[in-house]
Amino acid sequence: MSDLPYQRILLKLSGEILAGENGSVIDPAMVAYFAQEIKSIVDEGVKICLVIGGGNIFRGGSNTKTTERVTGDYMGMLATVINALAIQNALEQAHISARVQTAIPMIQIAESFSHRQALYHLDKGRVLIFAAGTGNPFFTTDSAAALRAAEMKVDVLLKGTKVDGVYDKDPIKYPDAIRYTELSYDVAIQNNLKVMDLSAITLCRENHIPILVFNFKEPGNLLRVVKGEPVGTRIGG
Repeated sequence: MSDLPYQRILLKLSGEILAGENGSVIDPAMVAYFAQEIKSIVDEGVKICLVIGGGNIFRGGSNTKTTERVTGDYMGMLATVINALAIQNALEQAHISARVQTAIPMIQIAESFSHRQALYHLDKGRVLIFAAGTGNPFFTTDSAAALRAAEMKVDVLLKGTKVDGVYDKDPIKYPDAIRYTELSYDVAIQNNLKVMDLSAITLCRENHIPILVFNFKEPGNLLRVVKGEPVGTRIGG
């Protein structure tokens, strides 16, 4: 544990990463894979908290023409709670202690967010899953991830994606796209590289929290990241 460069982390994932190739909203096989990847670093003694989006269920008011923005954003927050409960269940089936905390009180199904209680769970070695974003409309789960990362005093914010890092342009559309191994916060913002939304990157910069973007779907990558192996793209000062 003492040799690991990242011993306290926040992992941010999109909701789409839980969706199945057959169109299912939550793929049990993907959730089970998720749990095993988390277990691999919990077994190393890493303290981990999670923020997951809800785009596999409902993306939020900004991307729909039929739902008023504030209502849509609250619907998106509820979608993140569904994903969080699915992950908690999978982790517990893998014999990993996990807690869900929500930014909107839902005391029958999860704890309400409490800074002190969250820190206590991490210190006890429990996986902590933050749901319902910041609890406010007009803020993305990227912003929620940056906020919780600062509050939990993590060593790094990990952004798990379907690609192996940050490119200068879309690698799917452009075969000559160049992958960055390291970037500054300012370059990521100025070049609008869409790593995370601008408020999230700015909050990480102000709190000196590096962001590491990597391919979560590659088995073993999460463990490689916390061990400091050259995986993905690191964004920092």
